[in-house]
Amino acid sequence: MKKIALFASGSGSNVQAIVDAVQQGEIPAEVAILICDQPDAYVIKRAEKLQIPVFAFRAKDYSSKVEFEREIVNKLHEAKVDYIFLAGYMRLIGETLLHAYAGRIVNIHPSLLPAFPGKDAIGQAFAARVKITGVTVHFVDEGMDTGPIIDQESVRIVNDDTRESLQQKIQQVEHQLYPKVIRQLLTSTTEEEVE
Repeated sequence: MKKIALFASGSGSNVQAIVDAVQQGEIPAEVAILICDQPDAYVIKRAEKLQIPVFAFRAKDYSSKVEFEREIVNKLHEAKVDYIFLAGYMRLIGETLLHAYAGRIVNIHPSLLPAFPGKDAIGQAFAARVKITGVTVHFVDEGMDTGPIIDQESVRIVNDDTRESLQQKIQQVEHQLYPKVIRQLLTSTTEEEVE
């Protein structure tokens, strides 16, 4: 069974959706560790309740990104992590992590990339008055939301949507799409190893 790490910075609703899918046997994996760059984030309480080991850190406590990413890589190796799934992690992944887990880091982003990359994609889409936005799951590379796209699902923006209602619609799609993509990724790599 594959071991996965979840990275998050906030409340962790996507972390919860992934863990629920693991517990229900939909994702053939063990959540080995949660990595969080905000020690007071609500996602840590979720992880503790779910008995998932946590490594929380503050970037400013380190002299460089390389230094804290080295520590993260050590924690991931100790936990024997196979894949990393970013679930609301608000930091760009640096060279150290990219090198250690090349082709095995996946992110979810609340827009139809390449539209609206970066922070506040929901706000960007809302301000641009587009009729359709959505959710993208993609591999992580050195750019901001530029890695190869794995899957996307669209979300229609209607006239009476507020930023909040749009965010809720997008989160509902995220909570379905991300576990589905993770399951597909992990089962296809397991099958390849068996062959």
